[in-house]
Amino acid sequence: MPQVVITNQSQPSVIPVHADICANFWRRLKGLMFHSPLSYEEGLLLIYSRDSRSDTTIHMMFVATDLTVVWINRDNIVVDVCLAKRWGLAYSPQMPARFVLEMAPERMQDFKIGDIVQMNSSNL
Repeated sequence: MPQVVITNQSQPSVIPVHADICANFWRRLKGLMFHSPLSYEEGLLLIYSRDSRSDTTIHMMFVATDLTVVWINRDNIVVDVCLAKRWGLAYSPQMPARFVLEMAPERMQDFKIGDIVQMNSSNL
C-alpha cells in the first residue's frame, strides 16, 4: 500500500507520521475497521478530491481503539483535531477538509488547529 510521511512544520519536534494512503471509496470506507491498534509512528491518510465537511465525516464502527483524528485542508493547514472514541457513530470537522489523518490516541497533542503540515509522497 502506498505511504506518505507527514511532518508538522509548525511543531518541528513532533515525530513524523508514516501513513498508509486511502484514496478510493472502498479503502476509505474500511479505514481501520478490524485493524489492530496503531503504533505511535503509524497512521492512515484518507484523501478526498475536494475540501468538504460532509465528505470527510468519519465513523468508528468496528474500530476497536480510540484514534487521534486530524483534518487537513487543501492548503495543508490543520482545520480540526479530535479524539475519536471507538465505536463512535460519526465525527465531522469544524471546517472543510480534504485529508483525514488517523493516528494513535497518544498523538492528540502533536497537531493543533492552524498548524501547517508537509506530506512527502509521490502518490499525492
